Amino acid sequence: MMLFKLSIKNIKKSFKDYAIYFLTLVLGVAIFYVFNAIDSQEAMLTLTSAEKEIINLMNEFLSGVSVFVAIILGFLIIYASRFLIKRRKKEFGIYFTLGMSKKNVSKILLLETFIIGVISLIVGLILGVIASQFMSIIVAKLFEADMSRFEFVFSKASLIKTVVYYAIIYLIVMIFNVFMVNKYKLIDLLNAFKKGERLKVRNLTLSVIIFLVSICILGYAYYLALNRLDSLDLFGFSILLGILGTFLFFFGISGFILKLVQSNKKIYFKNLNVFILREINSQINTTVFSISVICLLLFFTITIFSSAWSINLSLKNDLVYGTPADVQIVSYSQDVLDVQKGILDKIDYDVDNFSSYVKANTYGFENVTVGDLIKPIKKEVLKIYPNLLVDNLLPVIKISDYNKIASFYGRDTYTLNDDEFILLADYAQMIEYENKALSKGVTIDINGKKYHNKYDKCMEGLIDMSGNKSNTGVVIIPDSVDTNEYVYVRSYLMANYKGDKDKKEEEFVKYGDEIANNGGFYNTKLDIYTASTGLRAIMIFIGLYLGVIFLISSACILALKELSDSTDNKEKFSMLKKIGVDDKRLNRVLFIEEGIFFMIPLFVAIIHSIFGIKCANIIMESMSVTSNMSSILMTALLIIFIYGGYFLVTYMISRRIINEK
Repeated sequence: MMLFKLSIKNIKKSFKDYAIYFLTLVLGVAIFYVFNAIDSQEAMLTLTSAEKEIINLMNEFLSGVSVFVAIILGFLIIYASRFLIKRRKKEFGIYFTLGMSKKNVSKILLLETFIIGVISLIVGLILGVIASQFMSIIVAKLFEADMSRFEFVFSKASLIKTVVYYAIIYLIVMIFNVFMVNKYKLIDLLNAFKKGERLKVRNLTLSVIIFLVSICILGYAYYLALNRLDSLDLFGFSILLGILGTFLFFFGISGFILKLVQSNKKIYFKNLNVFILREINSQINTTVFSISVICLLLFFTITIFSSAWSINLSLKNDLVYGTPADVQIVSYSQDVLDVQKGILDKIDYDVDNFSSYVKANTYGFENVTVGDLIKPIKKEVLKIYPNLLVDNLLPVIKISDYNKIASFYGRDTYTLNDDEFILLADYAQMIEYENKALSKGVTIDINGKKYHNKYDKCMEGLIDMSGNKSNTGVVIIPDSVDTNEYVYVRSYLMANYKGDKDKKEEEFVKYGDEIANNGGFYNTKLDIYTASTGLRAIMIFIGLYLGVIFLISSACILALKELSDSTDNKEKFSMLKKIGVDDKRLNRVLFIEEGIFFMIPLFVAIIHSIFGIKCANIIMESMSVTSNMSSILMTALLIIFIYGGYFLVTYMISRRIINEK
């Protein structure tokens, strides 16, 4: 009982020291609960069966990610525990001096860890349950679901998973804490406050060489990431080079940064810059590995979250563009020139279920291929994309058929002379080269007659519905062209449902197997929306989940390092007071010192991210996904809120440490 009371008293006395530790635990528990409770949100949303399947799939992804997150948080909590024990070395030494056994000190530490763990778990779960209600709004917005049945939701499964995972983590932490206390000697504990970290002095020439080598390695890594995406091996190698280059960068710069600043006497001897710069140099010297890991975590946060947000916004915008009709039925049979007669009538599906519909055909001709449309720059393109399928036939459609589709879709219609054609495309990567070819002039041959391009660039448009801009090229030709000599034919019917669209959709999809058995397939707006929304949801939630955890980990490690240094350097700050430095200037010195230390890994991570995001944009463009500046803004807000918040809390606690008597 006495040990329990002493543990409670210690927690109350050291509550401010526990602030970062407690904040990290609470946030970790809350985030863990929220992202594992997403499946419970469907209880309050009106969703289709397909959308419910997507949420279940997303929950499976997040459950897998949660294992990785739990491991990260476990290491993070152990790291935080090291700081707390280090902060209290002298206190433990006094306990030993008063005759308390290591066993009883270990019991006190076990009780304190247990109590803090239980409190943070309870607070984190309460915060997580509240936050999960707001998460339901995000889920509803992503799936455009009806929230008329909004109600308070509690996920028992997520609660059990969170408690089990954190129980395992806390058990490991408690064992670690006991081990740490038992290995200390009394003399070390009593003199702990006198010991600071030794300043490591590295060979200046060697440091400069390592720094220059790191710049070369990083430069080559950036080059490979941007220019050799065609090779997975080289892309993976660029990531390894980036990791190695980051470590060597901080290792090298830690050996000469102080010498570099010392060369400028005006800066070095101005105000208290001597003290600030030597402290920063010491911190970087002693945390090369940690600061490298933090930099990489920040880089992954910026790249992953901004890319996930870009994919979300791009797919959302493309959905409206790519699904202008409720349903599209396509026949792949060479014998079917009319979907209604060739398929729908055979399966007894009545077109009166549609409020409106339009029919058209596309054809394939031997001399209308990808290679024919980029003929003026074909060699140039093949150097960049040697595996480009230049012999693939492009679909060809008569101007009257296309104009019927365009009017139905609400798009621009066109006119053509008898010797002209128009290239219709919206796939970003192909448009770049197709526009370049068209600007030089392209001629195609159909049935022995030559046709030249009417416009010197592609016109935006589509025939096939899709969740993103994936039309690599459709050739519009005059009505006078004889289409009987085709290599293949595709027959289309695009329609909008009459009456209750959801009910008509359910009735129509029942004919799916029969449509397939008659040589056709179909796309519906709802199916495309569901698939696209599912991808968006998975990307945004995994990106947010990992982004927040990486940010918390980075900020927490830096915060604990700074708090540990503040404890070690308390005597140094006391000396500054004795020589006449007032509290205001002292606090300013502390703010600048910690601000620079927080900014260094973030600054390098931002440079990495510039190239990382460019690389991600290239990959996303290959999937018809465009980047968005708002994704950078959202990422910046996330970093400011979490990373900046940790910095401010760290500064306030450090200020109290150096000012306490």
